[in-house]
Amino acid sequence: MAEEVELSNKQKKEIAKWFFLNAPAGEIQYVAKDLKAVLNDDEVYDEAASESFPVYNKSHMICLQMPARSGDVLVTPFGELDENEYLDPRTAQVAIVDHVKQACTEVRPASDEELPSPYTEEFRSALDSEIVKYVGEAYPKGVCSVYCTKGKDAEGPGFDFELVVVICAARLSPQNFCNGSWRSIWTIEFQDEAQILELKGKLQVGAHYFEEGNVQLDAKHECRDTTLFQSPDDCAISIAHIIRHHETEYLSSLEASYSNLPDNTFKDLRRKLPVTRTLFPWHNTSQFSLTREISKELGIGK
Repeated sequence: MAEEVELSNKQKKEIAKWFFLNAPAGEIQYVAKDLKAVLNDDEVYDEAASESFPVYNKSHMICLQMPARSGDVLVTPFGELDENEYLDPRTAQVAIVDHVKQACTEVRPASDEELPSPYTEEFRSALDSEIVKYVGEAYPKGVCSVYCTKGKDAEGPGFDFELVVVICAARLSPQNFCNGSWRSIWTIEFQDEAQILELKGKLQVGAHYFEEGNVQLDAKHECRDTTLFQSPDDCAISIAHIIRHHETEYLSSLEASYSNLPDNTFKDLRRKLPVTRTLFPWHNTSQFSLTREISKELGIGK
C-alpha cells in the first residue's frame, strides 16, 4: 500500500490557485466555495484567493457595476491604474475593486494625469461611440471599452499613439448547466507619419457544458488589418467595420468547423450503447453544435 504524503501549505496553495485560475467563465465563486470546504484552512484559502482572483478577473475581463449606478467598469490590464483601481474611460472615473468579492466598492473622478490628452481623447471617444453601436447590434449582452495605452500626451498631428478596444459578452446559465463567453482585444496603432492604422486582434470563445459530464470549448484566433489614418470620426467608422468583418468571419468559421465534428472527430468514437446495443447516432449531433449554442446563448450575430 502506498504511503500517504502530507502536502505542505505551499503545495496546497499552489493546487488551489490552479483550480481558481482554471475555473470556467462565471464559475470561480462556485470553485471558491468548494475549495474552502476541501482545504479547511482559512489562511491557505485566503492566500490562494487573494493571489488568484485579480489574475482571473483581468484575464476574463469581468464587468462590475459602479456604485449609485454611475456606470460599469471592465476589469482589464489596460485600465489598471493600481492593484485594485481601474479606469473607466467613458465616464472618466476610477473604480476601486474588491477582487475576491468581485465588486466595485467605491469610485472617484479620474485625474488629468490618468486621462489622455484632448487630441487623443477625440479619437478615443469617436471610436468608443462606434464600438458601442457595433456591440449593441452584435452582442446584446456585451460590454466594451476603449483605452489609450500609448501616446496619452499626444498634442496634435505628428504624434503616434495606441488605442485598445475590449469587447466582452457572457451568458451565464448554471441552472441549465451551460456558461459561455466571448472576449476580443483589438490593438490599434495610429501611425501619423505613415498615415496608416494597424489593427491586431485577439479573439476568444469559451463555453462550458457540465450536465452529466464536463465539456469545455476554448477557441482562440489572431488577425490583423490596416486602414488609412483619417479624421477621428472616419477612423472610428473604418475600425469598427474591420472589427465587425473579422469577428463575423471568425464566428462563421467556428460554426462550420464544429458542424463537421460528427464526420471526423466523433466518427472514431462510435461505440454500442450498453442497453440498446446500437451505435450512438453521431451523424445527428450537428443539432447540438457547440458554436450554434454559444451564439444563441450570447446573442451573437443578431
